[in-house]
Amino acid sequence: MKTSTFRKLLIGGVSAAAIFAAPLAASAQEMPGEGTTVRFAQATWDTGWFHAAVYKQLLEELGYTVDGPTTLDNPPFYQAVSQGDVDLWVNGWFPLHNTYKPTFEGSAEIVGAVAKGGALEGYLVSKAAVEKFDIKTLDDFKRDEVKEAFDRDGDGRADLVACPPGWGCEVNIEHHMDAYALRDHVNPIKASYAASMADAVAAHEQGEPILFYTWTPNWTVNELAPGKDVMWIEVPEVNLPDDMADLEEAATLEGVQGCVDDPCTLGFPANDIVPVANTAFLEKNPAVRALLTEVSIPLEAIFAQNARMNEGEGDPEDIAAHAAEWIEQNRDKVDGWLDAARNGS
Repeated sequence: MKTSTFRKLLIGGVSAAAIFAAPLAASAQEMPGEGTTVRFAQATWDTGWFHAAVYKQLLEELGYTVDGPTTLDNPPFYQAVSQGDVDLWVNGWFPLHNTYKPTFEGSAEIVGAVAKGGALEGYLVSKAAVEKFDIKTLDDFKRDEVKEAFDRDGDGRADLVACPPGWGCEVNIEHHMDAYALRDHVNPIKASYAASMADAVAAHEQGEPILFYTWTPNWTVNELAPGKDVMWIEVPEVNLPDDMADLEEAATLEGVQGCVDDPCTLGFPANDIVPVANTAFLEKNPAVRALLTEVSIPLEAIFAQNARMNEGEGDPEDIAAHAAEWIEQNRDKVDGWLDAARNGS
């Protein structure tokens, strides 16, 4: 720049600092996360890894360095996010995870929603067995002929694919075992859920009756379609843990495809899948808060990706590729989310 031109700009009220700062400011707004690391966690259930990968890549598009995701069970995650040892995950299930609220309230918070109200939980039974034994509720597993048909390990109880220790659903299933007096009649299998379900699917393909807990979105309902292969059964009556007692009405839903009755008394309230983040981290990173508030992922997209995982595309590289593919297929919507995050910063 010539000296004369420089002087004219100064006289016109434009400072040299402003001239050179403008491109830097634009760059900072474009990449508000540059220089900041996000300590990211994900749940132990692999059906939540796809949307974790989507959020990770969106954070990276904003310039953040993402450390992780680190795979954690519910109790250590909620403890860690409350203490600021991790910054966030997008695998909160509420009200299922209400039991953990005392751990993190005041230091972490729910912000935005991956999917609202579409996450169902309940018990499913082979459709052929439902028809053969006229199974309607968990109470039917107190009948000797039903227990015998579903007893695969010879202990005299019907085998139920349940949830590993540390999962929110394990707490509710254990509550149901006592509430409905099922201890002498049902054997909850708490080993690896994926392995237990693979075993149950193989048994179903051999014509054996199966009983399992599941949630949506999950590959299980792609592999075993409700209404065709299996049926949602009901609980005898809604009986929830104390911290969920006020959600009794939400545990009976209308229009549940493949249920033995309508409305269907699943015994579990429908859940929101939500991000949970450390509040101090959000205050320092308003772009992250804005992003979490904006993003949502259709359940159908999660179903479809979970099916691909179940068909063998379950390595971290595969999941990252699925997330990148979905982002590009929805680029217009994604760019709107990213713009909102940049403006929120």
